Amino acid sequence: MSRPHEEPLPPLARIAVRVDATDNCAVVKTEVAAGTSVAVDGRKVVVRSDVGPGHRFALTDIPTGEFVLQYAQPIGTSRGLVAGDAITEATMSNDIPVVREIPDDLHNPAPAPLPDESIGTFPGFLRPDGRTGTRNFLLVLPTSMCSSHEANQIATIAEFQHWSRSRFPNVDGVVAIPHSKGCGCSDGSNLDITMRTLANYADHPNVGGVLMLELGCEKTNQTVVDQWLGEHGGFSWDKPVERIGVQTEGGTEATILRGLALVEKMLPEVDRHRRTDRPVSEIVLGLKCGGSDGFSGLSANPALGVATDLLIDRRGTAIITEVPEFCGAEHVFAWRAKDAATARAVYETVDWYKAHAAVFGTRLDDNPSPGNRAGGLLNIAIKSLGALAKAGSRRVEGCCGYAERPTSPGLWLMQGPGYDQEATPGIVASGSNVVVFTTGRGTTIGNAICPVIKLSSNTETFERMKHDIDLDAGSVIEGSESIEACGRRVFDHVVDVAGGEPAHAEKTKHREFQIWSECSVSL
Repeated sequence: MSRPHEEPLPPLARIAVRVDATDNCAVVKTEVAAGTSVAVDGRKVVVRSDVGPGHRFALTDIPTGEFVLQYAQPIGTSRGLVAGDAITEATMSNDIPVVREIPDDLHNPAPAPLPDESIGTFPGFLRPDGRTGTRNFLLVLPTSMCSSHEANQIATIAEFQHWSRSRFPNVDGVVAIPHSKGCGCSDGSNLDITMRTLANYADHPNVGGVLMLELGCEKTNQTVVDQWLGEHGGFSWDKPVERIGVQTEGGTEATILRGLALVEKMLPEVDRHRRTDRPVSEIVLGLKCGGSDGFSGLSANPALGVATDLLIDRRGTAIITEVPEFCGAEHVFAWRAKDAATARAVYETVDWYKAHAAVFGTRLDDNPSPGNRAGGLLNIAIKSLGALAKAGSRRVEGCCGYAERPTSPGLWLMQGPGYDQEATPGIVASGSNVVVFTTGRGTTIGNAICPVIKLSSNTETFERMKHDIDLDAGSVIEGSESIEACGRRVFDHVVDVAGGEPAHAEKTKHREFQIWSECSVSL
């Protein structure tokens, strides 16, 4: 008697995402019913209970006491899982190894650089100091909140009445960075961070000219900004810079009129700069995420990680921040550090933020919110590992402070918060000339002087917000595109945007700017 024909089992990728080949669990895409069968490494695995989207099931037996692995890293300890079991807070504990030991002889080699002819080029603005801008803005910079209103008025009126592409084709706009810092700095803000952020915006390669604006009596006045710049080498190149004060000009109306006249004078000078072919190695890529969902760490973030690796292999630079989202996974960066000193700096960066948070009575390693857990982010390790995926797999070159510039190409970790409106300006002040911002639920944030590319983790959000989000990584979840292919697509788009293609946040005039209110308490 012949056996009945058996239909082939559907592949795992049809219902779930396995991030790394060594993972012993997979994350389901949509609701998976108990009894569903899939093929895993040539074996049949039957899902033993209903599993919701963003949650996991075991791909193999994981005996009690052994680690559950995702991203090739422990995310918890099994309480006795068999293949097909749902991974929940009942079947997996949050016990994971805490690793802080670093061998003194730690050494991770740098990736072999591609030959010059394989790096590629993009049209950028070569500045006299050798850096490359991806944009050419005239920046109206208030030294404090006390002159932010006037700065915003000058930039807005100037952009509508004095600047146009037809008149100044090489100028990308007139922008201001109004903020709430400065004056007497009695709100706990760190004066040095405020000055460093403002100075690095003024000196940024995306800025072709600066109109600096003070009230006149604040602690963070133009003299202080000039002093900070002078102590740190001054402007890197001789760009047009004008300075005015609200009090010396005679008030708001007179200041705006004077500022508009100066902008009109400066625009032709800023417009003299032209795009020329520049190596892709001149791209400094900021890595950021926000409005995340259960799929951010499975599609958008790892795809961005592939793009990051492609850039670093071409001798480019990438900067990742949001130190609270390193917590529980900081050992991944430490193990990837170029040497033991850099690995220790990684741990010190996280430990500083833990102490900083403790000043306010909070902890970085608290479990995620009930909403996070309901969506599958069962503990801080899962959440952090997904966030770190943006940084790819290349070695860590070093750590820098908020708004500090890296001293070499490669991957750098910047001290900074998770709050989007403060973290993004920080990585731009650190020198990023393009930012990729991944999101699951959807976010619209941009930046005053730097293009911010949005990458969605799922297609539904991308379609719903397609005028705000540039790229869709939902294809990874749907199984129509690999993480590697999606990452290549992201990389290609980064190069296009660096060369002048506008990001959606630029089209919608999102120019958010705020300076991190770092606590001034000595830690």
